[in-house]
Amino acid sequence: MSRSENAVGQMKNKNNCCQSVLLAFADLVDLAPEELKKLGAGFGGGMGCMEGTCGALCGAEMILGLVKAGAGPVRGEAAALHRAFTEKCGSSLCKEIKGRDTGKVLCSCPDCVRNAADLLDAALAAPKEQP
Repeated sequence: MSRSENAVGQMKNKNNCCQSVLLAFADLVDLAPEELKKLGAGFGGGMGCMEGTCGALCGAEMILGLVKAGAGPVRGEAAALHRAFTEKCGSSLCKEIKGRDTGKVLCSCPDCVRNAADLLDAALAAPKEQP
């Protein structure tokens, strides 16, 4: 099973979008799944209860940092991940993606999770940027 499908499956286990991405990449980090669930608990419905960044993208950025930051900054890679997610999902803001103010949903939660996991997989496979 791909990591993206694992992440979507995690949603079916009552995990929020952030937790779902974190748990799909748990084997790559030094945190237990229960710790990852705690880390992502406040990001369901995006940051600030839909006001800010999508939780799936937050989870992907957290894993990117945990995996790649030891060798130096990951700002460029994080920015690239953010841009790619925004392009795929139509925005990086939960309220815009869910159409809270417009009524137009740009991307479903499972698709946001799937996209975040796919983009993170690609970012992790790419060589580390030079500081």
